[in-house]
Amino acid sequence: MGSLDTGVPLKRESLLRSSSAARSERYPVWLRYRSRFSRFLLFKKLNNFQWICAMAVFFFFLILFEMFLPGFVIEKSQDSWKEMDMVSGDLLPLKEMGILDFGEDIKFEPSKLMEKFQKEAREVNLSSTQHRFGYGKPQLALVFADLLVNPQQLLMVTVATALQEIGYTIQVFSVEDGPAHDIWKSIGVPVTIFQSKHKTEIAVDWLIFDGILVNSLETKDVISCFMQEPFKSLPLIWTIHERTLAVRSRQYTENGQIELLNDWKRVFNRPTVVVFPNPVLPMMYSAFDAGNYYVIPGSPAQAWKADAMVALYKDNVRVKMGYGPDDVVITIVGSQFLYRGLWLEHALILRTLLPLFSDFPFDDNSNSHLKIIVLSGNTISNYSAVVEAIAVKLRYPRGAVKHIAIDGDEGSVLNAADIVVYGSFHEEQSFPEILIKAMCIGKPIIAPDLHMIRKYVDDRVNGFLFPREKIRVLTQVILQVISNGKLSPLARNIASVGKGTARNLMVTETVEGYASLLEKVISFPSEVALPKACVQIPSKLKEEWRWHLFETFLNLAYEDRTLRISRFLEKIEEQWNHTQSESSGSIAPNEESFSYDIWKEEKDNEILNARKRREEEELKDRSDQPHGTWEEVYRGAKRADRSRNDLRERDEGELERTGQPLCIYEPYFGEGTWSFLHLSSLYRGVGLSTKGRRPGTDDIDAPSRLPLLNNPYYRDILGEYGAFFALANRIDRIHKNAWIGFQSWRATARKASLSMTAGKALLDAIQTQMHGDALYFWVRMDMDPRNRMQQDFWSFCDAINAGNCKSAFSEAFRRMYGVEQDLHYLPPMPDDGDTWSVMLSWALPTRSFLEFVMFSRMLVDALDAQMYDEHHESGHCYLSLSKDKHCYSRVLELLINVWAYHSARQMVYVNPETGLMQEQHKVKSRRGKMWVKWFSYTTLKSMDEDLAEEADSDHPNRRWLWPSTGEVFWQGLFEKERDLRNRQKEKRRQQSREKQSRMRRKHHQKVLGKYIKPPPEDIENSNSTMLTSMFL
Repeated sequence: MGSLDTGVPLKRESLLRSSSAARSERYPVWLRYRSRFSRFLLFKKLNNFQWICAMAVFFFFLILFEMFLPGFVIEKSQDSWKEMDMVSGDLLPLKEMGILDFGEDIKFEPSKLMEKFQKEAREVNLSSTQHRFGYGKPQLALVFADLLVNPQQLLMVTVATALQEIGYTIQVFSVEDGPAHDIWKSIGVPVTIFQSKHKTEIAVDWLIFDGILVNSLETKDVISCFMQEPFKSLPLIWTIHERTLAVRSRQYTENGQIELLNDWKRVFNRPTVVVFPNPVLPMMYSAFDAGNYYVIPGSPAQAWKADAMVALYKDNVRVKMGYGPDDVVITIVGSQFLYRGLWLEHALILRTLLPLFSDFPFDDNSNSHLKIIVLSGNTISNYSAVVEAIAVKLRYPRGAVKHIAIDGDEGSVLNAADIVVYGSFHEEQSFPEILIKAMCIGKPIIAPDLHMIRKYVDDRVNGFLFPREKIRVLTQVILQVISNGKLSPLARNIASVGKGTARNLMVTETVEGYASLLEKVISFPSEVALPKACVQIPSKLKEEWRWHLFETFLNLAYEDRTLRISRFLEKIEEQWNHTQSESSGSIAPNEESFSYDIWKEEKDNEILNARKRREEEELKDRSDQPHGTWEEVYRGAKRADRSRNDLRERDEGELERTGQPLCIYEPYFGEGTWSFLHLSSLYRGVGLSTKGRRPGTDDIDAPSRLPLLNNPYYRDILGEYGAFFALANRIDRIHKNAWIGFQSWRATARKASLSMTAGKALLDAIQTQMHGDALYFWVRMDMDPRNRMQQDFWSFCDAINAGNCKSAFSEAFRRMYGVEQDLHYLPPMPDDGDTWSVMLSWALPTRSFLEFVMFSRMLVDALDAQMYDEHHESGHCYLSLSKDKHCYSRVLELLINVWAYHSARQMVYVNPETGLMQEQHKVKSRRGKMWVKWFSYTTLKSMDEDLAEEADSDHPNRRWLWPSTGEVFWQGLFEKERDLRNRQKEKRRQQSREKQSRMRRKHHQKVLGKYIKPPPEDIENSNSTMLTSMFL
């Protein structure tokens, strides 16, 4: 965003920026508070004491006004008109003192956004080694809260029609249905209605779109979908036409609803660009500014409202306002901003209009038939007192000048007016909306020759203009507009022409603005053709809004958009208040139970950990098992796993999964994918991030099995291969089925996942060993939307990797096998009429999967060594035309085909709907084409052991990815472990022998004496003997 050049540092980055640096240097610091003052008048309530002070300042300025304007006296004379020609020089002292301010520094400039666009454009220009194939069209998604007929729908239909013409393919999504559904279908745009409003139930694969355009504040829940992975980085453009939230945001601050305010800030922070139709709205929404605001001027909203006002005020509104048929009503309108010089502008205009009263007769009550309405300010500001004071000072007839707030009944005022005078000298960045509305109603307008007005209004063609520096000309213009107390024929003709002009004003700016913005925001992949430039849009699509598509619905009554937005915001506020009351009321009574629960949980965790430690100690003392081959290791791990007591209760799905031959894993990243994951026993989720795991499921936490995935860089670049490596790492601890499969959540989103029928057919084929050690896949390359040209394998790989797939694979293959540099190594993938697997949706035996992972780990390590330095530092990868955090993931997507083909495995396509199977690339037809020696298990195993020995023995200091992608295993590792265990056992035995020896050598003290207690009979006899001796 820009900043206000006030000379005073603001707490946050401001929304506006000065139009020129020289202006800030020319004026002292204490004179540059006008922007804050304008916003203060626009958004703050003033009490009576403040208005008394304001009126005192006003009369002081009024005295100075008359002192410096000698030509502006009440008496009409030739000398006064001559001095008015010098008005520019007369106003100079007031300007220098800061008294006369036309708001020139109120300007919106999206500086941060433009700098970002320029930086990205320079980066794109630097990448010249990649190639664009352009086989597909760019895809856009348009999201609405509803499909009711309104100005926003008209705007987007007009824009979409032009975008289709320059090459875009568009699809519409909506939370609610409506009459506009048929309009979109009439222009060839498919429409999808969400079945639920909740973000977790909106099942759309947004990754198939190159850009998303979202409309209205009511799409807040939909935008929340794009705040979750994997949709966080998608280009998102949010168009906002409503100002209701901007007004309510001040109430949130006053009421202490900071969390609700912060929630909206998070929503505004997500879009790549937030688009507004005029520069006023981004200033009003400054509380949510995240540096992504942008203005595309133009909207049919004012013309739409004008049509509604004409239908609403069919009755004589002039009579209701107290004006007679002979009265001529001049309405003075102005800028939407309130700045310091506003009252002076009104004073100048009123002074210019004063001589007109001599040409109008008075009625029997001494009231003139000329009436003037000043339409500005709001109902709270009490600006009427200022206008009344100006009228009295200029000696206007009583009741001739009246002030009406613009937020009052604006429509009735414009309908009652005969002439509309634009009385602001502020250089607007877009054509004033109030003038558009007046022109659409059919009123002649008179405006100063400001740049933005002069751009669309031709003097005496569709409006009247007067020089800004020669205000006296305004009187002459009005005398030409009014003839004999009525509008002249010239004025009526000009008003008629102006009505047609305003109805389709700024269509070109809007259409080209959206087309240009999409070019700046979207980075198109290499397989997508670039759209045509916005200047190539046919002129007929930029001349007018698509009114003819909405003619049937224009006369229908619909709910007011402002009321609908207000109800939507009230609902959000009620939900927020309810959540706050629940959270505050549930903490206090449960403090004791909460602390007890924490203690109990901690105690249970300690007991569980103690059991696990005891079991691990017992396992260490087991007798050694022979470890010679992978098969023996596999069987031994299975026996150890069966003998281990599982301390948790297994759910029904896990029990069913254990008894079947196949388990299909679905890797996912983020909450945005949850709606595409299956819950049956055949499937199991694999979360690539601990934070985004599904609650209440037995999904596998991939980062806990492979710590490499805790690194966001490798989690993004490996993609679903991260799940492959995590599962293959000590696979017997997690996977207990003879076959293993994987299915991308994107295959489910494209309705290409296995149906129940196809899943049953696949299980039957596996159990009957129909095809032996085979690769089953169910997503075909020739049906992929990226392969519209039906290319062969390597051509398709090049198309989705900026033309560098073959060179990248060949270089990685050379690094992997350590062959000569000057040779070209690329395994052949013949085009024999069959198809290949895409989207990583396949199944194969678990042993074969481990072999494939062994091959993949080495190839990924070679790709990483080849591309890491440049990609990690700059984000650029020569497999993509722009910054891409996924880089070589598209090469890995096709890797399963290369391995399966050249390792002589059968490749079987399974129809995902019917389950019918068809073998592809039959093994007999591959003879002489396969590189079996390079892909044999013996070769790969020896290479894997060599790498493991290097990692275990040499401990290289260089950055090396391979050891982090899975187990490091070789034959010498078993010997080391056996020697370590033997040394530990021998140490424990030695300690035991030493302890026994110490106990034997310990010096024992001799017994001094013993006392033996006599039996009870002896005690009695001794007592009786003693008594007898005493009596004797």
